[in-house]
Amino acid sequence: MTAEIIEISRLALHDQVAARLRTMLVEGLIAPGAKLNERELCLQLNVSRTPLREAIKLLAAEGLVDLLPNRGAVAVKLTEADVLDTFEVLAMLEGMSGELAARRITDEELAEVRALHYEMLACFARRDLSGYYRLNARIHTAINEAAANPVLSNTYRSINARVQSLRFRTNQNEAKWKHAVEEHEQMIDALSKRDAEAMRKVLVSHVLRKRDTVLELLRAGEIYPPAKSAK
Repeated sequence: MTAEIIEISRLALHDQVAARLRTMLVEGLIAPGAKLNERELCLQLNVSRTPLREAIKLLAAEGLVDLLPNRGAVAVKLTEADVLDTFEVLAMLEGMSGELAARRITDEELAEVRALHYEMLACFARRDLSGYYRLNARIHTAINEAAANPVLSNTYRSINARVQSLRFRTNQNEAKWKHAVEEHEQMIDALSKRDAEAMRKVLVSHVLRKRDTVLELLRAGEIYPPAKSAK
């Protein structure tokens, strides 16, 4: 019994550390391309190196962290070509998720998506970007799960993970944020009507609009600011 309790406690800590690191990576508190300094993170998160390393391995598997020879763990940093390729595939995956979800979603699942949507709108009203993004991500995940296709879900999760931090930044412009909310209203309407084609179209458009915003920010140097010159 004692061994089981210790194991559960260790796994719970591992998950907690991973969740906190995930937020730091997505919200840019750990800059893209930055090395994850184990000593500093242990102090900051008040944990030992073992759960931290386990959490980093999990995030590497998710695509948020790259494990590089002689450098260790580094926050993922995508090139313009990476962004184009990733969002191209992601738009198709989200479109398929929406189409299948509109056909297969249960009343209970639809009620949950609606509830998350209203919580997200409350965050938008407060201009709580962090809370908004967490709920936004849960909505996209819920739609993907409502598609009831495990292969699609696994593929979606692995690809979406690598652009989470970029998606977070696309709502820092007020007009673009408002437009994203309007698109989410359209998603709820299409889901409620079980309109598969409308759901596919709005999700593909939504993701491609995110891609265009990311590219705009990337080219303006607002996502990866140039390194300061050494004096």
